[in-house]
Amino acid sequence: MENKIDFVLMWVDGKDPKWLEEKNKYSEKKIPVDDAINRYRDMNLLKYWFRSVEKYTPWVNKIFFITWGHLPEWLDISNPKLVVVNHRDYIPQQYLPTFNANTIELNLHRIKNLSEQFVLFNDDMYILNPLSPEYFFKDGLPCDHWKENPLEIEKGEDNFFDHILINDQFLINKNFDKKEVYKNNLAKIFNIHYGRRNIRYLMLKRWKYFTGFECPHTANPYLKSSFTELWSKEEEYLNRTCLNKFRSILDVNQWVVNWYQMCQGKFSVKNQKYFGRYYNLEKDNSDLINYIRDSKADIVCINDTNKYLDFEKATAELQTVFSEKLNTQCTFEKQVDYE
Repeated sequence: MENKIDFVLMWVDGKDPKWLEEKNKYSEKKIPVDDAINRYRDMNLLKYWFRSVEKYTPWVNKIFFITWGHLPEWLDISNPKLVVVNHRDYIPQQYLPTFNANTIELNLHRIKNLSEQFVLFNDDMYILNPLSPEYFFKDGLPCDHWKENPLEIEKGEDNFFDHILINDQFLINKNFDKKEVYKNNLAKIFNIHYGRRNIRYLMLKRWKYFTGFECPHTANPYLKSSFTELWSKEEEYLNRTCLNKFRSILDVNQWVVNWYQMCQGKFSVKNQKYFGRYYNLEKDNSDLINYIRDSKADIVCINDTNKYLDFEKATAELQTVFSEKLNTQCTFEKQVDYE
């Protein structure tokens, strides 16, 4: 079994005029799509992601940095651990150009030289504490937990994410017999690490079909072969998603791969309390700031969901706390003072 673990990081510079020009060519909305400004704007925290990786996970094999083509001016692309990947380097031509994160993620298995074991990060996920390789993989399997939970659908025409999760759930029920999944993975579905969640799983066991799964917003460990296998079985649905230039209610996303390998039993049980913490940017981010400063979790996800907040103020506060916590330049930065 290959022991190397790669990190995959997706990033977009939403202010790049060339990128904006290309994006605007495809912005006609024939079906409801998610094209809000907060999906692309940059919090200017990327260098702290690289600093945290070098400080807290120095064992990582390679970092595959996925970009439309733009690069931060401070990034040292000569770093031997860094592999810059343009969309056109791995995404099939018929899907390009794409502004759909689901397309970018669902084709990750096509990246040349990507390890079988890799961890997928969005650029809003930051490591706050030292982590070992066993945090993500054990005995060649992703560290995960059983996540069955009925889907809760929020109101609102722009609620794209819940629609996508329903599509994911459909594919899981299409590919798995729930009774057989429980039979084959009993010790992973009911486990002492889950505490009271075992009661929930016992209650859900009686239902014939899966009613949904959680999707924690954190760095997710994957087997590359899980993507390849799902494509071989469900190319029609994945192809339909990848043809959408923007995220749409008709899509499936990376969580269908996560749930797929989970239902196969391809995970090593991990206590869910160690999977990090999720925050939305708000007008008052004092709790988030203190959380980062005190390193209360191993990984924090900072999601930009509010189009109407004072974005400049919020990001300035985050830049301050990260500069305090990670104040030393790393080898992924050109050795010039950008502070």
